[in-house]
Amino acid sequence: MTSTSFEAPPDGGSMIRLTEILHRSVKLRQRRFEMLPLRGQGAPFTEPHARNPSDSLPPSELADLISSMSVIGLLEPVLAEEIVVDGKAPTIRLVTGERRLRAMRWGAVNRPDNPHFQALPAVVCPGPLSEEERHMWRFVENFAREPLKPGEQAAALLYQRCAILVGKLLKAGKPVPQEVYAIPDPAERFLALEKIRGTDSSCAAPWSEVLDRLGLQLNERKAGELVRAFRALPRDLTEEMDEAAVRLNTRIKFAELRNGRAQAAEGIWAALKSSKRLHLLPTAVNVGLEEPELGPEEVITEAEERQDAANAGRRAKLTRVPNQTEDQEETEEGDDAAAPSALGTDGVAELAELGSPLQPAAPAAEAAKEAMPADAAPSRPAVETNTIRTALDGIRGLLAEVRAGKEIARYDRGSLRLALRELHAHLDDASVDGATDHDAITEGSEAA
Repeated sequence: MTSTSFEAPPDGGSMIRLTEILHRSVKLRQRRFEMLPLRGQGAPFTEPHARNPSDSLPPSELADLISSMSVIGLLEPVLAEEIVVDGKAPTIRLVTGERRLRAMRWGAVNRPDNPHFQALPAVVCPGPLSEEERHMWRFVENFAREPLKPGEQAAALLYQRCAILVGKLLKAGKPVPQEVYAIPDPAERFLALEKIRGTDSSCAAPWSEVLDRLGLQLNERKAGELVRAFRALPRDLTEEMDEAAVRLNTRIKFAELRNGRAQAAEGIWAALKSSKRLHLLPTAVNVGLEEPELGPEEVITEAEERQDAANAGRRAKLTRVPNQTEDQEETEEGDDAAAPSALGTDGVAELAELGSPLQPAAPAAEAAKEAMPADAAPSRPAVETNTIRTALDGIRGLLAEVRAGKEIARYDRGSLRLALRELHAHLDDASVDGATDHDAITEGSEAA
């Protein structure tokens, strides 16, 4: 067979670029998603890779993986190739994911009633694959485990949706032409596949199925917004926004501005990018939408004035001791207008953008402490001081790594958000029981 040549992606390369490189392989771009049987006809087989074929991983080494699969299933499909020999039924050979396959087989034998062990999620390609194609797939698979930016995540969602749709179309006897496989843009390829599907609802690939298969902590509305922003913006602009860490909400509003005032949107982006003031983009986009008569430079000037006014208001809040009336008003209004704290509901990911922790002025902190009644006693047993200190040390360590530029893994972000949300509810309960909002802010600044 003719070998396919790939160029190595640069360090820190975009997932969009990686998928374009992956797309150069005719066989890999014909990949489809299938649920394979674990035994009998159509079950995948493995070949030895520098080990004795009789060697197998003992269950103890697979215990964590089996435990996870038994609860949430296999989230990352294995890669398999379909081998066709004249006169024989096609066979499926595993390419990557041997540990996952062995864990699934163990579960099918020892936990037959568990629905997660009934079939093996797999991405199947026409085989045989060359070594270069296998290597590139493994590279992309490993890269995909890293936290994805909005543009990359949207592309990954669309590629996965296309793979599910292709599998269903082929099973329904609806062939997919080679020219559809050759479409590099995932959004355009999905539209072409949808035309083939027509009104056949049995072949649809709903977002719920895509998200379940990927195991993302993402709702269908958010997935739709990611893809809409991806479709509405040029690919080079999407990559630039990924590099600048522009948030999804800002992208959606920028796409809205660009749809009605393309020249103004492009002028605002170019001016902010060249002057390295992209932190003004959310405010500038709002100004552009609210005041369509303003030109790009006027929009940026107005955005700067609004940003300065907002920053001044936040500084004023942090340098005064609120009285009881102000405390009550702030409690009723909520924390949306305040600067994010280390225990905000948006999680640790937003703390990395603050640049410096919240630190109220020392006199204000001392005054708040003096204002506390000496005979105040908690109505419930207090948490041990050592427990609090240990938690604070952990938060400080996490913040130090985030501010140093490190990323928080996808599943870890979800776990942190859940824990912080519950903890925030307990802190709100404490405020109702007698502590003031200022106390909570002071304690939060110590944790930072």
